[in-house]
Amino acid sequence: MTEDRLPLADLLAKAGDGDFLRSVAEAVLQMLMEADVEGQIGAARHERTGERLNYRNGFRDRTLDTRLGSLQLRIPKLRQGSYFPPFLEPRKTSEKALVAVIQEAWIGGVSTRRVDKLVQAMGLSGISRSTVSELCRDIDERVTAFLDRPLSGEWPYLWLDATYLRQREGGRIVSVAAIIAVACDAEGRREIVGLHIGPSEAETFWATFLKSLVKRGLKGVKLVVSDAHEGLKAAIARVLCATWQRCRVHWMRNALAHVGKAQQSMASAALRQAFLQSDQEAARQTWRHVADQFRTRWPKLGKLMDDSEHDVLAYMAFPAPHRTKLHSTNPLERLNKEVKRRADVVGIFPSEASIIRLIGAVLLEANDEWQLQHRYMGVEAMGEMLNPAPTNETLQLPPKAA
Repeated sequence: MTEDRLPLADLLAKAGDGDFLRSVAEAVLQMLMEADVEGQIGAARHERTGERLNYRNGFRDRTLDTRLGSLQLRIPKLRQGSYFPPFLEPRKTSEKALVAVIQEAWIGGVSTRRVDKLVQAMGLSGISRSTVSELCRDIDERVTAFLDRPLSGEWPYLWLDATYLRQREGGRIVSVAAIIAVACDAEGRREIVGLHIGPSEAETFWATFLKSLVKRGLKGVKLVVSDAHEGLKAAIARVLCATWQRCRVHWMRNALAHVGKAQQSMASAALRQAFLQSDQEAARQTWRHVADQFRTRWPKLGKLMDDSEHDVLAYMAFPAPHRTKLHSTNPLERLNKEVKRRADVVGIFPSEASIIRLIGAVLLEANDEWQLQHRYMGVEAMGEMLNPAPTNETLQLPPKAA
């Protein structure tokens, strides 16, 4: 096989007097395709060799939209089979979803100028409606299969967190909650197990979502970690019969709101003493002691501590190696930031289906990445919690019959 290559300068000269960077990009990509095709065929253009596996069959034109502009490429065709350049592989699922949402937003009446800016920011242009329909159909099938997949085994820990998005509904813009559910299984691996859209304050909303998770196979839940949404606690007790852990980080912010700024550092240090204890009983004693100290100076803070003691310290009843990931929803912070970053590009979603399409695609990708990582929690501590060692009382033999 010949190693001769058409010099880049010659390709640039043939590209005309257009933009220099765009011409360079077109030339380089064309050279990559030519080299790739030569490798597949086993021979260079016009080369005679007994190692040839295939023959060329002309070209097909393809436009590649980039931030440099639209690149005009000529993709080589083969007489047998087909060739598709690896750098033109379909975009990631979430990127496809973003394209589909932008196009749907255009159809739904969002400002044309705003959509144009979004399209340009993504380096995209000239997407036909048929392409949009194909993208939507492919994404919807994959996202639906992911969000509705059956759940097997036991899932001791469940985290729920809400991200608020804006949606166009009946001619007005409303705020909706995208509830993301993440669970950890008995093997210490975490997965994204659900997504639900709706008003986060209603108990019926939470109950419907939790029932859908149970119907898909979610079982063995011992602790649910979330922020203090109205109606959620009752739904957890009624549907899952599990303990509820109120997010400690959000609770701390609420608690310090009852304290003057000058005293917040002192109050925060005192409150954290309860979280530093080694067991739940010691944590509760420290909690009550601090509450008694604060009650006279900050009565609202004292009452808050009385009302929320069991909810904030619930995680202390679980294995110590797991506690750093159980006391708050902070382990989901990175995931939520990625969801918000993608959602902010759209701004206002034209429908609930478009939210599920985009956010579901982001979650699908994140879940795939998690499966390639190490276990989220130690399997040894998980086993001890799910299968506690028998005590002396359980090992005691029954008395012999007289």
